[in-house]
Amino acid sequence: MASQGLKGKTLFITGASRGIGKAIGLRAARDGANVVIAAKTAEAHPKLPGTVYTAAEEMEKAGGKAVPCLVDVRDEAQVKEAVDRAIAAFGGIDILVNNASAISLTGTLETPMKRFDLMHQINTRGTFLCSQMCIPHLAKAENPHILNLAPPLSSITDPKWFGPHVAYTMAKFGMTLCVLGMAEELKPKKIAVNALWPRTVIATSAVQNLLGGDDVMKGSRTVEIMADAAHVIFMKASTDPKATGQFFIDDEVLLGAGVTDLSKYASVPGADLIPDFFV
Repeated sequence: MASQGLKGKTLFITGASRGIGKAIGLRAARDGANVVIAAKTAEAHPKLPGTVYTAAEEMEKAGGKAVPCLVDVRDEAQVKEAVDRAIAAFGGIDILVNNASAISLTGTLETPMKRFDLMHQINTRGTFLCSQMCIPHLAKAENPHILNLAPPLSSITDPKWFGPHVAYTMAKFGMTLCVLGMAEELKPKKIAVNALWPRTVIATSAVQNLLGGDDVMKGSRTVEIMADAAHVIFMKASTDPKATGQFFIDDEVLLGAGVTDLSKYASVPGADLIPDFFV
């Protein structure tokens, strides 16, 4: 992982005001990359700290350049405006990270249709829309990548992931299917399209406040494992047939890159790790 590997490259990252999206941006910023933070948080939430503006400040301090864009990925006009701002500021887009996501771990009877629509509009439709808007610019890049934070395709036939929360699972696997289809579609344009998913629960504010609290946080890994794994993927040649249409797992990516000690990513050293969904 060369320290200057992404220097001068431009990343368009959805949901990058906090969590995994922000970590991927910070990792790229340390190389000297340009980061477009496409997220909808203008004011910090009491339980979910971070805004597009604070994230931009952190990325600038890390050594990169950042453009904060208030974007709801459900809104076609807002996405187009953010893409236009990226082109105006940096001249192009090299990498798209579809990270924005909505979650509701509820069964069929407990999932209001408003929540169903939200998950599908952000997860599946938002991924499709952002990809559609960025592809013409990615096609001009030297080594273009689309990376979706989406589950591995191998889990799509396992009913245990659908039974407890079918609406959410459908929405997340919509992102997975975008990888499957677009990787094939975009081969002539030499744009790599891949998925990345964590082996374990990742320590984010959402996990802390919405999905299990301190007990789950203790068995999690830090966001840096996903950021480092994403960086390895971005370093791969987009023309390599083994570097597109793949459904990567974070620790497998790092082990393949020669990182044998993953202990530094543990939220609590020595704690038993909790597997994430879909793995």
